[in-house]
Amino acid sequence: MRTTNALLYLNGVSVSFDGFKALNNLSLAIEPGEMRAIIGPNGAGKTTMMDVITGKTRPDEGDALFEGERDLTKLDETEIALLGIGRKFQKPTVFEMHSVEDNLLLALKSNRTARAAISWKPNAEDARRIDRILDTIRLNPARARLAGSLSHGQKQWLEIGMLLGQEPKLLLVDEPVAGMTDAETMQTAELLKEINHEKSVVVVEHDMHFVRELGVKVTCLHEGSVLAEGSIDQVSTNERVVEVYLGR
Repeated sequence: MRTTNALLYLNGVSVSFDGFKALNNLSLAIEPGEMRAIIGPNGAGKTTMMDVITGKTRPDEGDALFEGERDLTKLDETEIALLGIGRKFQKPTVFEMHSVEDNLLLALKSNRTARAAISWKPNAEDARRIDRILDTIRLNPARARLAGSLSHGQKQWLEIGMLLGQEPKLLLVDEPVAGMTDAETMQTAELLKEINHEKSVVVVEHDMHFVRELGVKVTCLHEGSVLAEGSIDQVSTNERVVEVYLGR
């Protein structure tokens, strides 16, 4: 297994389900501080790729390294989360009967042993972290509102904030703007760019206007491997990408 300077390094990763190759010799490298957009048709392997990175699915073969040396294929989901890989699924899951602020408090990275949890009280540093996250996710004015009363887009932002509370080094974000208004979509692009100043981010997305707004390197997957990689202009004019994905 080679060493690498990449934050996340996938090499020759294959995964089969009942004979169907969900990933087929997939190789991908995400650099420290990078934001990458992953596009591709349904069934291209995007979700399976994230499942491999987060320990939900074990690859049949190939390497998956984090920070150059941690072999993700040997770790479970909890161990991978503790390493600093956070994942936001497409559908937001927030605690609807709790306030926005309490949702963030519940998500903060802290001592989670039973004894510590019973006696845990937020301190000044926790309060500062909450304030910073609320500013980042544009929800400071709504901090006292019940999460269940937020719009769909605001719930997505709150869940991104809850992920930030875990202090991940790498965020995996699945279709963050699905179901959002145009205004919310633009704000989400700004929000992720802001987060990218301090964190590495992988965004899986179908909305090409949003991907263009991010202005980052794009990887197009097809049939479980990389079909094309480059700027949005390079990828969107690639004949094979147009044929299998954009032309439909």
